[in-house]
Amino acid sequence: MGKTVRDATFDVLREHGLTTIFGNPGSTEVPFLAGLPEDLQFVLALHESPAVGMATGWAIGRNEPAFVLLHTTAGLGNAVGALATARVNRAPLVVLVGQQDRRHVAFEPFLAGRLLGLAGEYPVWVDQPVAARDVPGSIARAGHEAATHRGPALVIVPMDDWSAPASEERENAAAMRVVRDASAGPAAVDELAAFLADARSPAIVVGAGADDPKTWSALVTLAERLVAPVFQESFGARAGFPQDHRLYAGVLPADRPRMREKLAPYDALLVVGAPVFRQSPYAPGRLTELGTRIAVVGDNPDEVHRSSAELAVLGPPGPVCRELAQRLRARESEPPEPFRPPSAPPPPAPGDPLRAGHVLSALAERLPRHAVVVEETPVDRPELHERLLAREPLGFLSAAMGGLGFGLAGATGVRMALPERPVVAVVGDGSAMYGIQALWSAAYYGVGVLFVILSNGGYAIMDRLAERHGSPAPWPAFDVDIAAIARAQGCAARSITGYVDLVETLDEVVPELATREKPLLLDVAIAPTETFRP
Repeated sequence: MGKTVRDATFDVLREHGLTTIFGNPGSTEVPFLAGLPEDLQFVLALHESPAVGMATGWAIGRNEPAFVLLHTTAGLGNAVGALATARVNRAPLVVLVGQQDRRHVAFEPFLAGRLLGLAGEYPVWVDQPVAARDVPGSIARAGHEAATHRGPALVIVPMDDWSAPASEERENAAAMRVVRDASAGPAAVDELAAFLADARSPAIVVGAGADDPKTWSALVTLAERLVAPVFQESFGARAGFPQDHRLYAGVLPADRPRMREKLAPYDALLVVGAPVFRQSPYAPGRLTELGTRIAVVGDNPDEVHRSSAELAVLGPPGPVCRELAQRLRARESEPPEPFRPPSAPPPPAPGDPLRAGHVLSALAERLPRHAVVVEETPVDRPELHERLLAREPLGFLSAAMGGLGFGLAGATGVRMALPERPVVAVVGDGSAMYGIQALWSAAYYGVGVLFVILSNGGYAIMDRLAERHGSPAPWPAFDVDIAAIARAQGCAARSITGYVDLVETLDEVVPELATREKPLLLDVAIAPTETFRP
């Protein structure tokens, strides 16, 4: 028998570095998976959402596309929320979706899927190859689309296509390599330099699109030349600037009135790697009404095009900021007051419960500067931002989409991609239940993440939001033994209720995080946070 479409697809996966396959198998994928070659690794997740979450963490950690395999309708449907997170988190994913046999799919047999629009507009590209021989080229193109547009690219493949003969001509309908221009156009830099030339009090706002070593370095040079405070965008997935730098000014408030108040002193804002601006809830009033001029620089067309800015530059943030810093004169100005994390709270009195601040402060005092903190604790996120500062690129990672279920799986994928970096996931107990199956994968594959669960016994953020509306919450509190669930999946776990136990445990486990070969979950009982600051 000659070369099949399956054989040709495996060649494409090897050529594009897509040799790790994250997925949860279904019957329509068996013809692709059965007898998988030894140089391709299948990473099993017990649900499609953790499969996509792990792949998202892997893609972000390695800064290259990851490969995900999803079952037909039920599998893709289960994964849609996670695919939305991948899109907003700028994670390039090649997503292969199974389909019923092409020879009778028109009759909608059992497991046939109406897949084309099932994920809505969150994929950056979707293809249903017209003929089986087009599958390898479609997957190759999906890799380019995912990398260029920073999101999930889907290819839908009927199960009988894998045994079809491959095209004798290697004409894959996709470029073998794509070289992306990383330069800064002089005209764009000229416009930005003119925008900032007469600014009396400039400030910089950074976001997830600035989170890489070269862009951090360029932004440090630019901020120091301008003597400008640097704010982190609200709802950002990653940190765009070293948060222990003297010019770092903290995370912007998410609600518009407080953000206006925070940014009102500045007559010119340069927004780098973030849209202008993501806020919640709605409130009227624009910064430009205060006389503030805004320019935005980013490589994400969706973010740049929808930004309310006087000047928008679509280009690579690092090179643009580096050239801009060289073009501007150093300003003579007093530096702004630096951001200072709050002092650690005193230990709780005997009989009093732990609070989130106790756990976050204890972590901040012990984590190494190159640790990756993955966050999914909505009610305590503002305090986490204040205490756990990102000191190196990829020091902070969160689900920018806002949906839950990313934290456990995302941290697992990051650690798989970057086994030399300590990875700590700080996750609420409610959030953990949206993707709890990821603990099995972390345990089975020996992924040394420290999972810190802030167990407050309910959906604290929803309780606080209901209180703001002046109505009692119609949902009950809950008491779920997360540690027991972890142990049932093979993940070592400890339950912690007291301060001494907390600090002694962290003193024991944090020093070994970089070399840890198995996951550990700490289920920390805390009192619900009583106030919420968006």
